[in-house]
Amino acid sequence: MAMAAILLLFLTLFSNSKADQDFDIRQHLSTVTRYGAVKDIVDSSFSSSDIPDACTPLHLNLVARHGTRSPTKKRMRELEKLASHIRELVKEANYNNVSLQKVPAWLQQWESPWKGKLKGGQLDRKGEEELYQLGIRVRERFPDIFNEEYHPDVYPIRTTHDYRKNHELAVNKMKEPILVEITSALVKRYEFKFTIHDISSLWFLSKQESSLLDITDQACSLFSPTEVALLEWMDDLEVFILKGYGNALNYRIGVPLLKDVVQSMDQAIKAKEDNHAPGSYEKARLRFAHAETVVPFSCLLGLFLEGSDFERIQKEEPLNLPPKPPQNRKWRGSIVAPFAGNNMLVLYSCPANFSSKYAVQVIHNEHPIPIPGCDGTDFCPFEVFKERIVRPHLKHDYNTLCNVNLDHSKQKPETM
Repeated sequence: MAMAAILLLFLTLFSNSKADQDFDIRQHLSTVTRYGAVKDIVDSSFSSSDIPDACTPLHLNLVARHGTRSPTKKRMRELEKLASHIRELVKEANYNNVSLQKVPAWLQQWESPWKGKLKGGQLDRKGEEELYQLGIRVRERFPDIFNEEYHPDVYPIRTTHDYRKNHELAVNKMKEPILVEITSALVKRYEFKFTIHDISSLWFLSKQESSLLDITDQACSLFSPTEVALLEWMDDLEVFILKGYGNALNYRIGVPLLKDVVQSMDQAIKAKEDNHAPGSYEKARLRFAHAETVVPFSCLLGLFLEGSDFERIQKEEPLNLPPKPPQNRKWRGSIVAPFAGNNMLVLYSCPANFSSKYAVQVIHNEHPIPIPGCDGTDFCPFEVFKERIVRPHLKHDYNTLCNVNLDHSKQKPETM
């Protein structure tokens, strides 16, 4: 019996050690994750549709997030304050003859890599390369669409203005217990007087070092895989509440974008049926935006939902928060909206003898993804897509939603 218990303990420790070795923090940075670290992480239980050879791509809509970028000026100043506070703690420890043996040497001498920078939030060279390579792959994947010289009427490119949503007090309150727990653990582990603000900033530094500088053996190494999982979940909750399914208004305001996507498809169908000459009609609409656009758009499509949640969002009922680790969850910021994360909606034209003459395929981060409103497939008849996914959202008028002074009783639904 004793030998069995010892063997079980050994196997458990070995399993945990192996899991820690396989843990790649670069895949667990929520929306600060580099595209290349996660773009090929897919649901292995899902089999994409076998699109008939007779069906050909007719039009493509792309909604993509900007690539990897530097921290904003505000966050740069936060890192400088962190460096200043760490220096004060080190100085205080030396003055009081307190051992710093357990404090990593790099941290005792650390200065922010962005110290003195005057500009922030700019696309990094890595971010430029992410988007460039994405464009190359999309063009190669859909040669029937990208077979003409560039013209803004054939391949219009649209971008959004910079947009930021203030942090809500409720979200910060929700994050506090996690930060308190991890602060306590690190204070004990390194025998150093970290504050909650220090740990929050060090987690932010971990994400920036990993994504921008390819450094994972400094700030990242302060946290255990279990702590990283909790911090990632904490960030994912924030995205869920402020940009995603946590509030129906988050995705209601994206209805004009969804409506624009459908209208572009209708126009492509009309151009085909009217036999317009090549080069005289739009073949792809390319949009580049922030997570505040990409995340709500994914929600409008019903992506990354659990079980019967699709019916609940169409009724605009509140959803449960993503489950806490170690429970599995579909909602992960690193998958939903990493740097350069994207959704593509490809309109296909099929022969007249097919059940549907036109169909839509939904592709997320370059992989087909199941659409709950289309019976869990990625390839959906166009009319079904409009009826089941788009139409339920059109009961809201954008101007009414964004003007609290208007009488909601006078709200007029959008139309397709």
